[in-house]
This record gives sequence, structure tokens and C-alpha cells, in this order.
Amino acid sequence: MAKMWAGRTAGETDQNADDFNSSIRFDCRLYEQDIRGSMAHASMLAARKIIPAEAGGHIIDALEGILADLQNGRLEFNPAAEDIHMFVEEILTERIGEEGKMLHTARSRNDQVALDLRLYLKEETAKIIEKLKQLILVITDQAEKEKNTILPGYTHLQRAQPVTFGHHLMAYVMMLDRDISRLSDCRNRMDVSVIGSCALAGTTYDTDRFLEAKLLGLSSVGENSLDGVSDRDFAAEFLFDLSVLMMHLSRFSEEILLWTSWEFGFVELDDRYTTGSSIMPQKKNSDMAELVRGKTGRVYGDLVAILTVLKGLPLAYNKDMQEDKEPVFDGVDTIHMCLDVFTPMIETMKVKREAMKKAAQRGFINATDLADYLTRKGMPFRDAYKLSGKLVATCIETNTVLEDLSLETYRTYSTLFEDDLYEAIDLENCVNRRISYGGTSVASVEQQIQHTREKYKG
Repeated sequence: MAKMWAGRTAGETDQNADDFNSSIRFDCRLYEQDIRGSMAHASMLAARKIIPAEAGGHIIDALEGILADLQNGRLEFNPAAEDIHMFVEEILTERIGEEGKMLHTARSRNDQVALDLRLYLKEETAKIIEKLKQLILVITDQAEKEKNTILPGYTHLQRAQPVTFGHHLMAYVMMLDRDISRLSDCRNRMDVSVIGSCALAGTTYDTDRFLEAKLLGLSSVGENSLDGVSDRDFAAEFLFDLSVLMMHLSRFSEEILLWTSWEFGFVELDDRYTTGSSIMPQKKNSDMAELVRGKTGRVYGDLVAILTVLKGLPLAYNKDMQEDKEPVFDGVDTIHMCLDVFTPMIETMKVKREAMKKAAQRGFINATDLADYLTRKGMPFRDAYKLSGKLVATCIETNTVLEDLSLETYRTYSTLFEDDLYEAIDLENCVNRRISYGGTSVASVEQQIQHTREKYKG
């Protein structure tokens, strides 16, 4: 079948080449954006008297019908169509005849697809941000419940200092808050109309690109037509933002996998978000967390794919850019799947407070507080640090903990030790004395929770 672009060539391609060139199998998901863009374009053409007003009205009515038929299943995509743009135009021309051929005046598929992708990603970014807000509030609710729950904070995966589980959870809230900020900034850069850039050089028609942008709900208009058709920075930036988001979810997933192990036993996931073993009846596997961790690499691959496509392209449009959509679509689908599972998994997670407390008690995580105690008594910190280390070594040798050493034993190391020592190294006191802004004290965690709720519930 001859193509609508036939002219310079016969418009007939080898079947394998035709299949290789076609993108309808994946860019069909842009049909709503493509039709909305075409309706705005027809309105602008009619308003500027580039096409007759009556023809513009017929085109818009027919496009509305095509959109409705696609949405309710009365019309199916033709796999033989080259892309979504040609499919819509072919159906339009079939339905209203010659007037349908007027639609493509003063535009090209080059600026058309760039517009469609911007509209699509602007919508999807808003959906992802809403899901992130929901996840943030779920984590914040858990943090509220666990603001007094003490567990070891780790460095190098070694027990380091006492923190509250609420404080630990709020660290992920801060990460996700930055993800929302990045995605919001990225969405602002998507909010640009490039339609009217045409193939690369603009058009000889007296178009109104600002009217078209307004009709599409876009806040600004691209100022250079070459850049308009060749820019995919917004798509690469979007996938970068998703990659950082997935990295955060992956880190959280890794901790969940540690916490749900027998070795830690800090939390238990609801059965709905775990699986069993086909051979080992005792197993309860945190597979959803593992899959989120695994799918992170998939989104990284999407980012690398689009950057690689773009890295050597001369201006302006090149067919290579057809390869921008599948990585973007995959990134979108992956992040939605992950968030749809991750949020309820965290919401239904059960915290084993006693296991956390026991781990905190056995890790000498109040050793820094012991050193601080001596420093407040007048001992230089480095000397206090060394002496505290010796006391830890003594506890290890005698299979005890700092809280259980007698005052007499302490005083053999330094006469600075007094009865108030035990209050200083009590784990709850260790936590609540960390009053610096952003610290782990209960008051600080409550402040973090309040700020988050004001930001995302208001």
C-alpha cells in the first residue's frame, strides 16, 4: 500500500523494511495526546483562516468521534499503519474526505510527535507525583507510630548509634520529597509547545503558536524550531529522575530484605506482599521488595538507552529518535507497578519493636554517649574516645554491656565517673538528647512529621 508521504518516492517499501520502520505497535498509546494536539491545530488553522472555518469544525468533530471510538473499543489500531499520526490522519480522511487532508497544514510529524510526547509525559509525571505523595504519607504514618521505637543506626552495616525507627523512616520521606521536587522541575520543562516548528524550519503560514499552546494547556512556546523538533532533554531528564527514585526505592527495599531476615527480625511483611518456596515450606520470601530492587536496573537501562540514542545526533530530526518512546514507556510502566505494590507493602508492614530494642542493647551503640559524658566532665574528646573503647573491649571480654558494668569498675578507668553515668548512657536518653535540628530525638522526629504533613496534606 502506498504511503501518505508518497511523491519523491513511490511510497512502497519492502515488507520487512515496513515492519522495521513502523512504530504503531508502541506509539499507539499516544493516541489521546495526538488527537488532542490535532484538534488544537485545527482550531488554530481555522482561527487564522489558513483553512476554512467550516472545514476546521468538521475536522474537530471527526477527531472527537475517532477519540471516542478508540476509547470505547469501536475502533482498533491498524497494525499496518506506519505510526499513530498517520493512522489518525488516515481514519480522519476516510470519514470526512478531502477536508481531512487539510489537517496537516503547517505542521510535520517531527513537531507532532515531539508535542505528543511532551503532553504524555506531563500527564504521567503528575500521576507519579500523586503516587509519591501517597507513599510519603504512608511512611509518615508509620514513622508517627514508631517515633519512640529504638533500633541501632548503622554505618558500614555495623551497629553505630541509637536512633528511632521513626527517624529512620523519615529519612526515606526526605528522599522521596526530593524526587517530587525533581519531577516537578522536569514537568515545568515539558510544559512547552513545540507544534509549529514543523519539520525543522517553521512554516510560511501565518500561524499562531501561542494560541495553540493555550488550547493545549501549555505555558510557553519553544523559541527555536530546530530545537523544538530535536529536543528530548525532557525525556532523558524524566528517566534520570525515575532512576534516582528507583534507587531510593531500591535502598529501602534492601533494608526491608535485611529487616525481614531471621538474622534481623525487625519487621514482618503482610502475607499479601510475600511468596513461599516451592520446596521449602518454612520460607516467607519478601519477593516484592526484591523485584523493586531488581527493576531499578531496568529503569537505569531505559535512561542509558535514550542517552545513547541522542548522543551523536546532528540537528534536527533523525529516525533514531523513534527509539525514544519505548524506554520512556517502559520507565513509566515500571515506576507505576513498583509504587502500586510498594505503598501498601509499607502501609501493612508490622514492626517488631522488641527485636529492635534487643539489637540496640547489644551493640554498644551508646559508646559515643559514654565518651561525650567524659568530655562534659572535662576530659579531652580523644582521650574520652580511647577510654570508652577500652571499656567496650572489657564488656566484650566479660560478655556484658556498658549499662551493666558496676560504677566501681568504671572508676578504675577514671574518677570522673559518677552515679549520673547510667542516666547518660541510657538508650532512650541517648536518643532524646540528640536535639540538633534534624536529629533523632522524638521531638525532632515529631517536627519532621508535622512539616511533612503540612506540606502534603494541605
